[in-house]
Amino acid sequence: MKIATWNINGIRARIELLRRWLAEADPDVVCLQEVKSADEAFPHEALDGTGYNVAVHGQKGFNGVAILAKRPIEDVVRGLPGDPDDVQARYIEATIAGEHGVARVASIYLPNGNPVGSDKFSYKLAWTNRLIARARSRLRLEEPLVLAGDYNVIPMPEDARYPENWVGDALFQPESRSKFRELLAAGFTDAIRAAMPDSDVYTFWDYQAAAWQKNDGIRIDHLLLSPQAADRMVRCGVDKHTRGWDKPSDHAPVWVDLEL
Repeated sequence: MKIATWNINGIRARIELLRRWLAEADPDVVCLQEVKSADEAFPHEALDGTGYNVAVHGQKGFNGVAILAKRPIEDVVRGLPGDPDDVQARYIEATIAGEHGVARVASIYLPNGNPVGSDKFSYKLAWTNRLIARARSRLRLEEPLVLAGDYNVIPMPEDARYPENWVGDALFQPESRSKFRELLAAGFTDAIRAAMPDSDVYTFWDYQAAAWQKNDGIRIDHLLLSPQAADRMVRCGVDKHTRGWDKPSDHAPVWVDLEL
């Protein structure tokens, strides 16, 4: 089962890029972030004929997450538990059957948190605490689980081409990175780092200052695997070339193959 995550940065603006990539990469499951579309406005018709089922937790104009899968999407949970007053669409979870088992998958769009010291940064940390609590509860099911998405966290200095440029940013604050390590310590494997520990692997290149042309990237899109998923990992990678397409997302798809 090939599971991918991609911050699409606007589903309507990049629906043709999504269709192109689906045909090329042929993933079994796709977790999308920043679809920027309410549920009723999601362009389901544009995905007709692609072979994918769709589950959406959308929001007009910003945020929004979705799961696409070739097989039926079941047990759908929309919204991250823990705060009934949180209306931001940043989390959707579901189960998808493979040929040799079932995977539980979550599409995650963790808050950016800038500027540091603001309510937005406090929300980022509180949201991450809720994610950690949810992840721990899901681990108790002892099943293949993939937490996929845009975490808006640069875990280590080697995850940025120029880490010194991010010292004042919420993505690279000690508190943000500590929360990410806490999530890993709960029992998850960072798929990309497990497979490519010595590589300069990035998943995001800003639209500004020719970041793509200079390979001035950061790694903020992650696939975190439960022990049962990590044991089934065959390979993983980043489809970096999509960032060079016409009118691209500023993120590239990240994927993992599991024996499922």
